[in-house]
Amino acid sequence: MGQPSNSHARAPGLAAATAATQSAPSDDPGQMPRQMGAEEGSHAPRPAMTRPATIEARTGGLGDGPGGAGGRPPAPATPPSGKTMADRLVALSRIEYMLAGLLIILVLWSIYVAKVVMLPLVLGFLIALTLAPLVRWIARTGIPEGVVAVGLILSIGGGMALGLYLMSGPAADLVDAMPGIRYELNMKLAGLTEQLESVKQASEEIEALAGGEDQPGQVVMEAPSIVNKAVASLAGTGTALMIAMILAMFLLGSGDMFRRKLVESLPRLQDKKRAVRISHDIERQISRYLGAITVINACLGIAIGGTLHVLGMPYAYLWGVAAFLLNYLPYMGAIIGAGAVGAVALVTFDTTGEALLVPGAYLVLTSIEGQMITPWLVGRHLSLNAAAVFIAVIFWAWLWGVAGALMAVPFLVFLKVLCDHVPALNVIGNFLSGREEVLAEE
Repeated sequence: MGQPSNSHARAPGLAAATAATQSAPSDDPGQMPRQMGAEEGSHAPRPAMTRPATIEARTGGLGDGPGGAGGRPPAPATPPSGKTMADRLVALSRIEYMLAGLLIILVLWSIYVAKVVMLPLVLGFLIALTLAPLVRWIARTGIPEGVVAVGLILSIGGGMALGLYLMSGPAADLVDAMPGIRYELNMKLAGLTEQLESVKQASEEIEALAGGEDQPGQVVMEAPSIVNKAVASLAGTGTALMIAMILAMFLLGSGDMFRRKLVESLPRLQDKKRAVRISHDIERQISRYLGAITVINACLGIAIGGTLHVLGMPYAYLWGVAAFLLNYLPYMGAIIGAGAVGAVALVTFDTTGEALLVPGAYLVLTSIEGQMITPWLVGRHLSLNAAAVFIAVIFWAWLWGVAGALMAVPFLVFLKVLCDHVPALNVIGNFLSGREEVLAEE
C-alpha cells in the first residue's frame, strides 16, 4: 500500500523539472525564436535545424524539399572554359577571313585605279630584272654598271625607234587600205552579214514590242573611230614605255643597292638568307623566261614573215613583227594574229582555199612554237600550270587591258618563286607548278 503513494509523490516532481527545463534559457539557436515568440505572446513555427557545412558539401546542397536546402533552386552549371575559348577562336578566325577578303578586294581596286602610275613602274622593274644578268656580265670587264646601264637602255631605245620608223610606211599604207579591205570583206561575206542583220533586226523588234511604243528619246553618242583609238592607245603605251625604260636605267645603274638594303633591314640571319635566295631566284627565273621568250618570238616572227611572203601576202614582214609582239600574249596572241591575217587573206586572194592557207600556216607555226619549242627551252627551268597561265592572262587583261595580259606570265613567275621559298605558301606553289615538275618531285 505504501509503494503507490511514493510513485505518485515522484510524478509531480518530474513534471516540475520538465517545466523548469522548458522555461529555462537555452543556447541552442533553434530555441531562440521560440523564446522570443513566447515573450512577445506569438506562436511562431519552429524553423528547421541548420545542417553543418560538411553535410551540405557531401550531399551537394540536396536536403529538405526540391532544389536543395531551404527550397532554393540549384545554381546553373557553368560550361567548361575550354569550350567557350574554342568558340571564341572560331569566331575570331571567321572575322580574320572576312578582313582578309576585304583587304584583297581593296588591293585589287587600288591596283585598278592606279593603273596609269603602276603600269610603267611594274614594266620598268621587269625590264631591269631581265637585263640585270647582262649588265653584270658586261661590268665584269671593268666598265661601271651605271655606264653599262645607260648604254644598254639607249641601244634598246634606239633600236625600237629605228624599227618603228621602218614600219611606219607599211603601217600607214595598211591603215589607208583598211576602208577598202573592209568593203571587200563585207562584199565577200554578204550572205553571212545579211543573216546577222536579220537576226539583229528581229531582236530589236522583239525589244520594241516588249517595251511598248512610248519609249523616251535616246541620245546616241558617236563612238570614236578605230584610228583615233589606236593613236590614243599608242600614245599612252609610248609614254608608259618611256617611263619604264628610264626607271629600268636607274635600277640597273644602282646595281645591288636595293638588295643590300633589303637584307640590312631584316633582323634575323635566317630571314636575311631567305631574302637573298628569293631575290636571286626571282631575278634568274624572270630573266630566263623573258630572255628565252624574246628570242623564240623573234625566230617565230621571222618564220611567219618569210612564210607569208612565200604565200604572196602583202606586208609580209609587218605581219612578222605583229607575230613577234602578239606571241608575248599566251594563247590569245596566236588567235588574234591568225584572225587578222585571215581577214586580210580573204580580201587578197580570189579563192577561199588560198585565203584559208594563210591563217592555217600561221596557226601551224605558232602551235609548233607553243607545244614543242617553248616547253623544251623554258620548261627545263620553269614549269607552270597551263590552266593557271590562262587564268592569269584573263585576270590581268580584265584588270589592266592588253598591257596586263602581256605581263601576266611574269607576275605568275614572281608568285611561283615566292611560294616555293615561303613554307606557308607551298600549297599555292604546288598548284601553280606544271605536271613535269610535280612528277619530278614524286
